[in-house]
Amino acid sequence: MYSLGILTNAAYETLKISVPTILDAVSKRTNYTRCDARLDSWSRRLVEQAGIVIETSGREHLVAGETYVVMSNHQSHYDIPVVFQALAIPIRMVAKTELFRIPVFGRAMLDSGFIELDRSNRRRAMESLKLAGKRIREDHLSIWIAPEGTRSVDGRLGEFKTGGFHLAREAGVPILPVTLDGTINVHRSGDSKVHRGETVKVTIHPPIQPQKYGREGVKELMAEVRAAIVSSLPGDDPGEPLPQRSDVVT
Repeated sequence: MYSLGILTNAAYETLKISVPTILDAVSKRTNYTRCDARLDSWSRRLVEQAGIVIETSGREHLVAGETYVVMSNHQSHYDIPVVFQALAIPIRMVAKTELFRIPVFGRAMLDSGFIELDRSNRRRAMESLKLAGKRIREDHLSIWIAPEGTRSVDGRLGEFKTGGFHLAREAGVPILPVTLDGTINVHRSGDSKVHRGETVKVTIHPPIQPQKYGREGVKELMAEVRAAIVSSLPGDDPGEPLPQRSDVVT
């Protein structure tokens, strides 16, 4: 399947779960269990269409019924379906406000419990994090955040933003560090091609309790989470770029 076909099918799969989610919300029948099932189907289909082979380690660190603030490195748009399939827990994401402006898809994201984050407006950003806390405490949903805030263009792990760390501390839930190794080879930021047949390694690390760092220990908490994520990335230097592709597979 060529890249255009993969991307077209991805758009179709997204529309297929978006419409019933919006209809549920309009008729006041929103049900997160149904949303979870749709997100599982959607993410599984995207992974299959791209021919991604997921190798997951560390699932023993997931505690049944526990909610987390999941933090991973961010290499590709395919991080999202890979995380859904690898963790297989009820999870939503904090996403940039631009995604919520996409017709149909954006409305469905809101209706299914995703969190809109407008980084250009500090007040709205703080309100978004409070809503994320509500999702965790009242809706029993884990929240995925990319602490870098955006995709890496070359595999380097960027600087972390503090919002997610404050969220975990205020919500009283552990941070679950996750390393994604290989999604950048599927679809790199700025690349128009989807490269099929790639293997993505997902490493789930032991949860980290933010409460032990206290209100003043955010930098130390960030350093521990960063060290966990880096520990399963190629190379020893967190600033070292990942190897560039030498082939093109479409």
